[in-house]
Amino acid sequence: MSERMSNAPVYYALAQARFNPIAAMSKYIEQVQDRLRQEGYPLFERQQVMRLRVPGGGQDQGEPPQIDQAESWLITRNDRTAGFILGTSGITFHTTHYETHETFIPALLRGLQIVHEAVVLDHVTRLGLRYLDAVLPQDGETVERYLVDGLHGIRFGAHQRYSLSESVFDTDLVPDLPKGTLVARVYRATSPLGFPPDMMPNGLVLMPKFQIKEPQQHAVIDTDHYVEAHMPLDYNKIGEYLSMLHATTKSVFKAIATDHARAVWS
Repeated sequence: MSERMSNAPVYYALAQARFNPIAAMSKYIEQVQDRLRQEGYPLFERQQVMRLRVPGGGQDQGEPPQIDQAESWLITRNDRTAGFILGTSGITFHTTHYETHETFIPALLRGLQIVHEAVVLDHVTRLGLRYLDAVLPQDGETVERYLVDGLHGIRFGAHQRYSLSESVFDTDLVPDLPKGTLVARVYRATSPLGFPPDMMPNGLVLMPKFQIKEPQQHAVIDTDHYVEAHMPLDYNKIGEYLSMLHATTKSVFKAIATDHARAVWS
């Protein structure tokens, strides 16, 4: 995720801000959609998301799990390279054509501002960034050349179908925030290039170089960095927090990829 890589491996990225729930969000969606349309996001789709709710303690204790339906709205560019996912308690900016964090983070902030102007939010509860990077070896190369030694996996003579490495870190951002959480995963497989089950580019199209539908040896670097806290709706501070999340995410990416990988992608 070095800035302005000419052959960048990022094939999907999202930035998210969760806020105090707005149960009546559907009343304001036309206003939000119209503002985002004027910002260059004219496509509009409604979607129903199924969620499994497992009862916890208190009055729900002993009740069976319930399946809830939650409505969300996709507001997307004409070329389907980027857009917003708006729900009743959060907004996500996602793209399959990532450039740099200097344009990526402000796009989320602009969407958050437009939602606030319509519904009058009180605070933000979670900020997060997540990136998927495709490690696609060149002819005659293997994935190992792109990943540091500790991520080469187990080898004992049998054909490996799939492997997964995961590390979770506490991160320090600023004194007025609790520790952040950074999850770094590396998937390795010989298959078409895909997505983790909890992360799909709804309404977007991939860059042609990432539209790999035939089995191919590759790896996916999946970095997910977030912080949860009661944060005032201060756009400057939110932007600073997101930039800090990005900086640490970039550091762990550098710890995963080899010098050769960065040379190929630069």
